[in-house]
Amino acid sequence: MSMGAADVVPGVSGGSIALIAGIYQKLLDSIKSIDKTALGFLFKFQIRNLWEHINGSFLFTLLAGILTSIFSLSKVITYLMENHPIPLWSFFFGLIVISAIIILKDIKRWNFGVFLALIIGTVAAYWITGLPPTTTPDAIWFTFVAGAIAICAMILPGISGSFLLLVMGQYERILGAVTDKNFLIIAVFGAGCVVGLLSFSRLISWLLKHYHAITIAVLSGFMLGSLNKIWPWKEVLSYRMSSSGDQKPFLTENIMPQNYLEVTGQEPLVLYAILAFSFGILLILGIERTANYLQKR
Repeated sequence: MSMGAADVVPGVSGGSIALIAGIYQKLLDSIKSIDKTALGFLFKFQIRNLWEHINGSFLFTLLAGILTSIFSLSKVITYLMENHPIPLWSFFFGLIVISAIIILKDIKRWNFGVFLALIIGTVAAYWITGLPPTTTPDAIWFTFVAGAIAICAMILPGISGSFLLLVMGQYERILGAVTDKNFLIIAVFGAGCVVGLLSFSRLISWLLKHYHAITIAVLSGFMLGSLNKIWPWKEVLSYRMSSSGDQKPFLTENIMPQNYLEVTGQEPLVLYAILAFSFGILLILGIERTANYLQKR
């Protein structure tokens, strides 16, 4: 459910929650198990063997929690984003900061390579989250590519899939396809998601097993670099029209709290921001302690 809540918010990744909850490697292994053996069980209608092979109980429970959270919290989070953006973004800012620190604690030996990986991950995520939306081809092959890239954010901490679609200029197109029931685009996009998820999960799993410290450092860097996207105080430079006809912020620029009132004419709500930031930290610490307790049982 925590992963689903994070996925609802652009700029926040459910992969971050999976990482701090201690289920990240298990998630990767379960996704990776969807292979030729699993297809063999499926075609032979050996459902029980298939279920055990892909760790079906884990995947089903996780997916059920994500969907439950998305359907139950999406309206609440959308309301908060529109009416109380500073406390909401401050909450997620605190969540990401403490998450990155907790994950870095998993690195037992620090060396130059690990430090370099952390810096590279941070700079890369900062650069990606600062990219303006681009004009990309409307060809069907690019829809497949967009699906393969965007789905990687599901298991990549720090970067949001919806944001990647926005950067690639495919966000409105995919939403429009869902609204208009354009099943060709939906099917091609879904196929790209499947290929991207199955391929990328294998890559990340292999990196974690062979280069654990460096991979953890890069993933933590992604989370720290993504803070650029969720800074609470922003000036809206331009707007876009959503598929529902509503005006949404398109290009924004981070500003300091002391300049927020002068630039936007609105109160910076620093006290509320601090309280929300602190709550985000306490929530993640609670999730981490609960995960550690359950793992020891």
